[in-house]
Amino acid sequence: MFERKRAWIVAVVAVFSLVAAGCSNDDNGGGGGSTGGSGGGGSNGSIWVLLPDTSSSPRWETDDRKYFGQAFDAAGLSEGADYTIVNAEGDPATQQSQAEQAIADGASVIVLTSLDPGSGGAIIDTAKEAGVQVVEYDRFNTGSSGGAAYVSFDNVAVGATMADVLTPEIDALPATPQVVMLNGCECDNNAFLFRDGYFATVKEKVAAGDWALVADQYTPNWGSNGEGQTIMEQILTDANNKVDAVFAANDNLAQQAINALQGAGIGPIPISGQDASAAGIQNIALGLQSMTVYKPTQAESAVASAIALALRAGDDIMSVTADYDFTIIGINAADGKPSDSATGDGVVPYFAEVPIGVTVDNIMDTVIADGYRTIDEVCTGDVSKTDFCKANA
Repeated sequence: MFERKRAWIVAVVAVFSLVAAGCSNDDNGGGGGSTGGSGGGGSNGSIWVLLPDTSSSPRWETDDRKYFGQAFDAAGLSEGADYTIVNAEGDPATQQSQAEQAIADGASVIVLTSLDPGSGGAIIDTAKEAGVQVVEYDRFNTGSSGGAAYVSFDNVAVGATMADVLTPEIDALPATPQVVMLNGCECDNNAFLFRDGYFATVKEKVAAGDWALVADQYTPNWGSNGEGQTIMEQILTDANNKVDAVFAANDNLAQQAINALQGAGIGPIPISGQDASAAGIQNIALGLQSMTVYKPTQAESAVASAIALALRAGDDIMSVTADYDFTIIGINAADGKPSDSATGDGVVPYFAEVPIGVTVDNIMDTVIADGYRTIDEVCTGDVSKTDFCKANA
C-alpha cells in the first residue's frame, strides 16, 4: 500500500517533468505496454479520453471534460493534436468506434470511462493488442484483462460515508424505520462497491431489529431514462407508502426518488446521494436530500491525467504524485474486488481517493470552497429563498 501527497508546486513540477520526459523518450516506444498493432505512438502519441454519456450524471461534461482539458493544457499539450476528449452519449458501439479512431490516430494512452464492463473490456483488449495503454477511469471493467491503472475513489468508503451521515437521521425516526436501498446499475462494478459500503450498516441495523429493509434494487442505466423513479414508485406501491429513508446511490437517483415520494405525498425523508451535482446541492439546501458524496472530480482527473502523462512518457506510474490524497491499492481484474497487493498477476493498480460527505452544514467549506460548485449556480429560483442561500448568497 502506498500513500501519495505533495504540495501544489511539487505537483506542477511533476506534471511538467512528465512532459519533459515524454519529449526526451522518443525511442522508448509506447509507455511500457505491449507492442504491436497500429496504435501505441510512444511518447509522441496522443492521449484520448473516452467519456460515457451525459444522462447518467452531469459530471462527465460539466466537470470531467473541463478538468482533463485544463490538466493537459497545463502540461503543454494541444487539444486535437496531443489530446482528444470525446463522449459516447450512452452508445457502446460509438465508444468502441471512438477507441478504434484513437488507435488509428496513433494514441499512446486511452483514458476510459466505459458504459458497461463487456464493451469496456473489449476496448481494453483491442487497445492492448495495438500497444496502447488504458487507464480505467471511475468505472472498473470487471472480467477484462485489466488496464494499466484504475483511478477512482475508495468506492466502498463512498457507500460507508452515506451510511455515516444517514444513520443518525434514521435512528431518530419513530417506530422501526422502513429503509430502501436504490442502488446503481449492475452494469457498473462501482454500484456493487457503493452498496457494500452502506449495506454493512443496513445489515447490522436490520439484524438488530432497529430498521426494516423494504427494498434492495439495482437501477438499469443508473436511471438515465427515468428507471429510478419507476422503480421507486413501485416500491412505494408495494409498501403502501411506508418508506422512511432511501439510500440512493447518486444524486440522479436521489432526484428520482424525491419525485416519486412527492408524487405519493411523502417526505422529506432521509435520502443520500453522490456526485455533489448542482441539483443535488440544491436539494440539500431545500431540505429534500440529506447529503451527497463529494468526489472531487478535479482530484480524480488530476491523478488520471498524471498517470496518462506518465504512461505516454514511459515512466513508472507508481511514482506519480499529485496535490491530492490517494492510496495505491490493488483491484482484481477478474471480479472487481480489492486485492491484497497493488501489483501481481491479474491485479490492476488502483489509485483510490478519499470521498467527502456533504450536508447543508459544510457545503460552503467543501464544494463551494473548492470551486466545484458556485453560489450562483446553486442559489437560483426557489433555492434562493432557503436559509442556506440567505446566509451565503
